[in-house]
Amino acid sequence: MQYEVTQNNATEPPFNNEYWNNEKEGIYVDIVSGEPLFSSLHKYDSGCGWPSFTRPLHAENIKGKTDYSHGMIRTEVRSKEADSHLGHIFDDGPSPGGLRYCINSAALRFIPKEELEEKGYGEYTHLFEKP
Repeated sequence: MQYEVTQNNATEPPFNNEYWNNEKEGIYVDIVSGEPLFSSLHKYDSGCGWPSFTRPLHAENIKGKTDYSHGMIRTEVRSKEADSHLGHIFDDGPSPGGLRYCINSAALRFIPKEELEEKGYGEYTHLFEKP
């Protein structure tokens, strides 16, 4: 499934994927390259059955591409470094930005906040520190 999603633009089943209802704190990275993509701080339950985020961790790690498949015009989301297909961006997200990054779990690897340092993502530990 990971290969089909990231390399062949497939979509995994809604409500039957690894992270759609994950509520743990941490970051999500590209399953292929490991580049940091999203944070649990920007994840929300959109009701669509896939992980949804209001924004990426770093806008420069995400690129958009017009997608004309399935008789629709949508914006596909791809990772910059690995060019992995991640999912799509929609404009029906919550305020203030109004965007919903609808992402396939199969394109992601979750790094829990407790493992950020040991997995090489220590620069993100500050995101989860309580004042």
